[in-house]
Amino acid sequence: MPVLRVDDLDITVAGRGPAVQHVSFTVHKGESVGLVGESGSGKTLTCRAVLGVLPPGVAVTGGRIELDGTALTGLDRRGWDRIRGNRLAAVFQDPASYLNPSLTVGRQLAEQLRLKRGLPRRAARAAAVELLAAVGIRRAEAVVDQYPHELSGGMLQRTLIAIAVAGEPELLVADEATTALDTAVQAEVLELLRRLRAERGLALLLVSHDLAVVAEVCDRIVVFYAGEVVEQGPTAEVIAGPRHPYTEALLRVASLGDWRRRELEVIPGRPPELGAPPAGCRFAERCAHATDACATPVALSTLDGDRQVRCHRAADLALVGAR
Repeated sequence: MPVLRVDDLDITVAGRGPAVQHVSFTVHKGESVGLVGESGSGKTLTCRAVLGVLPPGVAVTGGRIELDGTALTGLDRRGWDRIRGNRLAAVFQDPASYLNPSLTVGRQLAEQLRLKRGLPRRAARAAAVELLAAVGIRRAEAVVDQYPHELSGGMLQRTLIAIAVAGEPELLVADEATTALDTAVQAEVLELLRRLRAERGLALLLVSHDLAVVAEVCDRIVVFYAGEVVEQGPTAEVIAGPRHPYTEALLRVASLGDWRRRELEVIPGRPPELGAPPAGCRFAERCAHATDACATPVALSTLDGDRQVRCHRAADLALVGAR
């Protein structure tokens, strides 16, 4: 049984219509799955539905989300309180905004340990020092008494990860968790996430606009466009040989591994308006490979292995992946 199962998920924005439609994917123990796509593609809303923190006016209107067999859709507040921090945790961009500036990081971490693991005060402080050291913070015994403003961005993100894993969750959701970090610190945090997966059997759901990050960390990739999944499969296979033109376009503008390229490439056109998708392929107006058939609805179909793609021409297109 997968740790996370998202099955035929629909999310609707009040007054505007569907923002996510018929999204399905799984995350298994110790596995890392990346959600990628342009801003507004539905990846972050899907992530927030998994966490039960959709903004006001946005709601799950169809489908099912399960965490190790437990249904998350329809949970009340008490149900979410039992799940979050114990079985499900998250880290986000800009960690400073999620920490109380008036309390030491050690006190905030110890509070999580007392709340989620029932540790007494002294034991919680000792465990906080151990956790800070475990996520790679040097001189953890001193850092535990420091305030958030005294720490660097990388140390803050490591602290937030320590708080997230304090309750020993089954699934960690990382939503743009390395976006605000410089390249060197980003690499360190990604290595930390890899190590936590290996040591704890932690399942990781990574939301990112950065294909280089997803290529480095994730076992499988799910590509979103205009509220739909247009392609998914093993990361190495998808990046080396995309089967959907939108995935190819994302790889082209990301230019993975081509550090010498200087010109800026973009995907021409823009996604359809929220709540008003075309009847056929949602990418057709921006696609160089579109034909008359693309004006008709297209389902997500399974190809060889566990590759899935939503494209009428998936079988005959010769698309170029990252070198």
